Amino acid sequence: MKQYLLSVYMVEGAPVPAEDEIQRMYADVDTFNKKLQTSGHWVFAGGLHPADVATVVQPSAGGGITTTDGPFAEAKEHIGGFWVIKAADLDEALRLAGEGAVACGGPVEVRPFQDEPEGE
Repeated sequence: MKQYLLSVYMVEGAPVPAEDEIQRMYADVDTFNKKLQTSGHWVFAGGLHPADVATVVQPSAGGGITTTDGPFAEAKEHIGGFWVIKAADLDEALRLAGEGAVACGGPVEVRPFQDEPEGE
């Protein structure tokens, strides 16, 4: 089975759902997570803090390291959480991503992991 990253996106400035809606989404995501685990699709999942608490670490011209506050990408949309799943093919990954999008109430991007090179 191939592995896929299902990224959940948040939009800066989007209205925050009411508390009862947030609790419903948490329960729906928990149900979806349990389904992934029992069906053998689950690898790993996690929620992220907002992008404004991110730190970017990158190599600098002199061979050192530069560290800056904030997200790397200048965008309004940021990853809010993710699943790493195993699926037979892209169609199955897309079907599962659809269930995840409904559960969390937001867009989910699907990207396959690159295949590992064969060992010698």
